[in-house]
Amino acid sequence: MSKKLKIFFISDIVGESGLNLLETMFPPIRDKYSPDFIIANAENSHEGRGVNRTIVQRLYDLDVDVITGGNHSFDKWKIFSYMKTDENLLRPMNYPKGNAGYGYGIYSVKESNLKVGVLNLQGRTFMPQIDDPFSTADWALEKIKQETDIVFVDFHAEATAEKLAFAWDFDGKVSAVIGTHTHIPTNDARILPKGTGYLTDAGMTGPFDSVIGMNKKTSINRFRLGTPQRYKVAEKDNRMCGVYLEIDPDKATCSRIEPVIFPEFNNTSTS
Repeated sequence: MSKKLKIFFISDIVGESGLNLLETMFPPIRDKYSPDFIIANAENSHEGRGVNRTIVQRLYDLDVDVITGGNHSFDKWKIFSYMKTDENLLRPMNYPKGNAGYGYGIYSVKESNLKVGVLNLQGRTFMPQIDDPFSTADWALEKIKQETDIVFVDFHAEATAEKLAFAWDFDGKVSAVIGTHTHIPTNDARILPKGTGYLTDAGMTGPFDSVIGMNKKTSINRFRLGTPQRYKVAEKDNRMCGVYLEIDPDKATCSRIEPVIFPEFNNTSTS
């Protein structure tokens, strides 16, 4: 039996709060799980929207192998030229042709002969109407499967139904489908019948004394007043959310999926 491939995914890093937390807390967590391959979603890492080259390097310094994105990947135009050169920095593949960056990649796993395909996709329900993620995945998998059957999908979407429909459609065709975007960790981590590891949303790495990472007062005013408010990242109650997976390299199926939240939430009152 081949040794399991251990993958750790760090979910939606939000602002400097999330980055500082990650630089402090991830090294011991990395030592605990000893992952062979690390993926991080960083589309909210620069001031809550987008990413920059400095942040990319900070993540690489933490041994992150691949950085994924989402609907905020293109919010900071200065990153565009760099996105054309760094194949480890992904953005959703189903944005129309002509946009900067890469939507998938095939990567060698350190100290092994294994390769991992990472595919970044974005949903369309309650999101910008870009190209179809399902047919985009069909096309990408034809390319990826020429080199490896181990495929991790970051599916960045608002609607839980769209994420779940994608997972069922590609069960057995990819090793894992991990949902991102809503910043709220869901409690449905499981392995589907044909071996695909699935989680509707992995949550966020950042301030939970917030409304999905944003300042509470401005977020509440946005809903109460129905008008745009200043986009401001919160700072308190920082937590890291992620997912640990073990993949059978012979079958390219998931044998273990474990959501990680650190520190864990307090579910009892002390008052």
